[in-house]
Amino acid sequence: MQNLRYDFNNLMAERVGEHGVSDAQLQALGPKVEAAASAIENVPLGFRKLLFNTKLADEVAALAQKLNKRFDNFVVLGIGGSALGNIALQSALNHPEYNLLERPRRRGPRLFVLDNVDPNQITGLSDVLDLDKTVFNVITKSGGTAETLSEFLVFRDALIRKLGEKQHVEHIVITTDPEKGELREIVKKHSYASLPIPPDVGGRFSVLSAVGLLSAAVTGIDIHRLLAGAADMDAACKSKKLWENPALTGAALHYLMDKAKGKNIQVMMPYSHGLRDVADWFRQLWAESLGKQMDRAGKMARTGQTPEKALGVTDQHSVMQLYIEGPYDKVITFLTVDEFGSTVTIPHAFPEYDTVKYLGGHTMGELLNAEQKATELALTKCGKPNCAIRVRKVDEKTVGTLIYLLEMQTAYAGELYNINAFDQPGVELGKNFAYGLMGRKGYEAKRLEVEDAGKPNPKWVVSV
Repeated sequence: MQNLRYDFNNLMAERVGEHGVSDAQLQALGPKVEAAASAIENVPLGFRKLLFNTKLADEVAALAQKLNKRFDNFVVLGIGGSALGNIALQSALNHPEYNLLERPRRRGPRLFVLDNVDPNQITGLSDVLDLDKTVFNVITKSGGTAETLSEFLVFRDALIRKLGEKQHVEHIVITTDPEKGELREIVKKHSYASLPIPPDVGGRFSVLSAVGLLSAAVTGIDIHRLLAGAADMDAACKSKKLWENPALTGAALHYLMDKAKGKNIQVMMPYSHGLRDVADWFRQLWAESLGKQMDRAGKMARTGQTPEKALGVTDQHSVMQLYIEGPYDKVITFLTVDEFGSTVTIPHAFPEYDTVKYLGGHTMGELLNAEQKATELALTKCGKPNCAIRVRKVDEKTVGTLIYLLEMQTAYAGELYNINAFDQPGVELGKNFAYGLMGRKGYEAKRLEVEDAGKPNPKWVVSV
């Protein structure tokens, strides 16, 4: 049985009417699609090289084995692409209550990902950590991410006060650019253990680099199988034909949904608790890559779909009313699973009540998939376009395949929009203002720009 199928029946006009894509529209896009495929094939994409870097995978696995034996807590200090992939892998491939398990059922240290600088969150984590048994993985490619560096300074200081200047070094692993940046200089000066982030791999495409692989390997995930699954999808992406290359097909369809059908919101909706954070990771990938003001020709473009996430069946009881009867501005991407790793059978009880009786003997997996099929049909009957990425089961190889499918779909979509999918100028602007406010050297003008923006007009503020 195939591990992954991309089912786009319900994106087509023959299923959802005027809000769907016609076969003729898809065929007419053919030359542009082939050009996009050729462009991607001819560019040595950094995230593509990761799949075949067995030396790095072996290095990560060896370090993870040492950390696994020594520590009870593994804390990731990172944000955005330096955190979301780690969380997605953990959710998908480890026990749903992994941190609550005792060893040996818990295959490695507890994993905590500190991806925000809320002081209450930082204090709360500090309250529960035994620093003697904790290692911190500081992840920032540039070495200058303010949020990550501030967390590093806080926990480094705590380690030094608890363990001493010399011993604290053993509790820190830094993942950053292999040569550049002041954080790399700190690594060399203070002899911290470190792993490289290739210069040509952007943060949102870095989950299959040391960024995501170390926390995965430390917690017992087979990273070599993860990369093997991604390599399987890469082989499919060699084709320039829509019906042979699922990532290219997905890019073409979502491009048409946006540009030809006005569906500028893409909702990813997993019907799997384990895949819920893949949707969160995908939001950054799709938004930061495709949301661009200018195209490559320097013309105003304002490209990109807005990615949102929902969880089946939970969000059938919150947002589905809007999706079914609201505006025709969305396309839904379901993630479905054929085989769950466990079986929970619903007991027979209360035969005198029809609302209860029919459930007995079915499994929770059956119910979950029945809910998905019913939701899919309800959307389709209301003319709401939807598609599904269907996986046989959630394991390392399948998750690697899924992640790489979405990365390549994003890269192809960038070519179709004629934008640079690998930069993020809008994000950088906000960062620069923050640097100025916090007093970073060289950003004084940005501080003045914020201050000159003026104070809020009290007329437009409501206070209670």
